[in-house]
Amino acid sequence: MELQAFNRACRRFKPHILMTLAQIGYTILYFITEASFNRGMNPHVYVTYRHIVSGFAMLPFAYFLERKLRPKMTLALFMEIFVLSLLGISLTLNLYFASLRCTSPVLLASMVNSIPSLTFVLAIMLRLGHFNVKSFQGSAKVIGTLVCLAGVTTMTLYKGTTIRKSWGVLIQMPQNKISENWLKGSVLTVISCITWSIWYIMQAITLQKYPAQLSLTTWMSFIGAAQSAVFTLFVEHKASAWIIKFDIDLWSTLYGGIICSGIIIYIQLWCTKEKGPVFVTMFNPVSTILVTLLAYFVFGEKLFIGSIIGGVIVIIGLYLVLWEKESDEDGMKPQTQNKNDQKKETSTEEP
Repeated sequence: MELQAFNRACRRFKPHILMTLAQIGYTILYFITEASFNRGMNPHVYVTYRHIVSGFAMLPFAYFLERKLRPKMTLALFMEIFVLSLLGISLTLNLYFASLRCTSPVLLASMVNSIPSLTFVLAIMLRLGHFNVKSFQGSAKVIGTLVCLAGVTTMTLYKGTTIRKSWGVLIQMPQNKISENWLKGSVLTVISCITWSIWYIMQAITLQKYPAQLSLTTWMSFIGAAQSAVFTLFVEHKASAWIIKFDIDLWSTLYGGIICSGIIIYIQLWCTKEKGPVFVTMFNPVSTILVTLLAYFVFGEKLFIGSIIGGVIVIIGLYLVLWEKESDEDGMKPQTQNKNDQKKETSTEEP
C-alpha cells in the first residue's frame, strides 16, 4: 500500500519535479553564459551554435523513439514550426542574451517572472485557459498572478539597503568587457519576455497538431539555429567571432545545447501538454530565487533587501496559482471517474 501511494504521489507531482529540475538547469545557465560573454563570446554566435548542438543531440532520440508517433510534415505545419522557432529561439534568445551583456543574471531572472502573468493573460484572451473569477479557486488564480507580478516589480524597482556579508567571493567571475547599460538591457529583456510568453501559448496549439515532443524539439533547434545564423551574419562581420576555443565558451555552448535547448525544452513541451502553458511558466520564480542566492553567497554580487521582499511575495503568488490548479484537477477527478464507471456499466450490459 505504501509503495502504491508513493507511486501515485510520483505520478501526480512528476510535472512539478521536472519543472523544478528545469529551473535548476536554467540557474546554472545564467552564470556559465555570463562568464562566457564576459570573456568576449558573441551572444548571437552562442545562440546559433547552441541550437546546432541541441538539434544533433536530440535527433537520434526523436528519429527512433517517435517514428510511429510523428505526424506527416506538411507545408502549413512546417511554417507553424518556423514561426514557433522564431518566437522561442532565434528572436527571444538573441534579445535575451544580448540583454545579459548589458545587465546582470539577477535582473534577468527577476524580469523573466513577468512571463507567467503575460502567459496567463494571453491564454485567457485566446481562450486556451478557463476559470470562474466568481469561484474561490478562480479568484486565487487571479490574485496569485497579480501577487507574482507585484513581487517581480518589487525586485526590479526597489533595491533598499545592501545586506552585508562577512566572507569573500568564493568563485571569481571574469570581469565584464561590455559596459553596463541597464536601460537598454531592460528594454531587450521586456521584449524577449513578451515573445517568450507568445511562444509558450503557441506551443500548446502546435502540440495538438504535432504531439511528438522530441521531434518538435529537434525541428525547433535546427530551424532556430538557421534563423539565428542569418541574423548573426548581418550584425557580426568578424570571422573570428565564430571561432570557439576549448574553454568556457565551448562548455557553455555544450551545456546550453544539450541540457537547456534539448532536455529542458523537451521537459517543458511534455509539461505543457500535460498541464498547460501557464503551469510551466509559473515555475520561473524558482530560478530567480536560486540565481539571487548563488549570486550573493557564491559569486559575491550585492544582495538588496528589496530582492528578499520581492522573492517572498513571488513565492506566495506561485503557491496560490499552483494550489488553484491542483484544486481544479481534484475537482475534475470525480467527474472523470463517474464517466468511466458509467461506460463500464454500459459495456457490461451490452451483449
